[in-house]
Amino acid sequence: MVNEPTNMRDAEAVIDLFDRAADAVRSHPDRAGSVVTLPAHGRLLATGDLHDNPAHLQRIIELAALDASPDHHVVMHEMIHGEHLINSMDFSHRMLARVAELILKYPAQVHPVLANHELSQLTGKGVSKGAGNSVELFNDAIEFVFGDHWDEVLDAIKRFIRAMPLALRSEGGVLCAHSLPTARAMKHFDPDVIDRELTDEDYTAPNGSAYMMVWGRRYTADQVASLARHWDVMLFCLGHQHVATGIETPFPQVVVLNSDHEQGKVLPLDLANLVTAEEAPMFATPL
Repeated sequence: MVNEPTNMRDAEAVIDLFDRAADAVRSHPDRAGSVVTLPAHGRLLATGDLHDNPAHLQRIIELAALDASPDHHVVMHEMIHGEHLINSMDFSHRMLARVAELILKYPAQVHPVLANHELSQLTGKGVSKGAGNSVELFNDAIEFVFGDHWDEVLDAIKRFIRAMPLALRSEGGVLCAHSLPTARAMKHFDPDVIDRELTDEDYTAPNGSAYMMVWGRRYTADQVASLARHWDVMLFCLGHQHVATGIETPFPQVVVLNSDHEQGKVLPLDLANLVTAEEAPMFATPL
């Protein structure tokens, strides 16, 4: 359990935080390969891209009501690389640390899943939110805060990211992931990737299966239906796309969420009685 917030200027404390959180994520009792499977009961708060919005993170924590029941869960992804810099640096490692603290406090209930910005930070592949190379801006803030120990802190963050699964699913048929592969990439994609441990090749562009899954955008209805059959999914909850209204349903089995902007939303799900994608917008909660 975490009783006191981590001293975010203490390199040793931050390294320890990320390493303990990585261990907790990897050792989740319901994890197999790169997916965590929840039972068909309880409550899941599905979220979209957060991109270092601390006010929305706090609201998500309140809505998740993790203290109220051990059967309350929350899934999080795309936590880093925000648009608001401080002295031309990206301090979103602090949001990642906040999520790591939540994992240690509620190890069976808080579920980070891999997203493309976290993957970019892991591999060093440049990505931008419009203010420059987000990976470099993130690294600049780490170096500014931790000085000579910045590379050790960064390595701990990478270990935490590498521990993240690709998906969270329930026995009742919901699957939460950052995205799905682009349709034209399916010939290279291994749909069994979520059921096995990830390899270095899985993280690598252009044909690594984890890479394709977190970066994909132009998926199709037929492709979604095929993956739904393979994974036994009734409802996909995804992110990775700008959704002006906070939630949209591009296909009959897909809900896409944004949680980072003024119209951002989350979707509470009763795992024993899943809504359809068509019904989902009626249950979405504004942040």
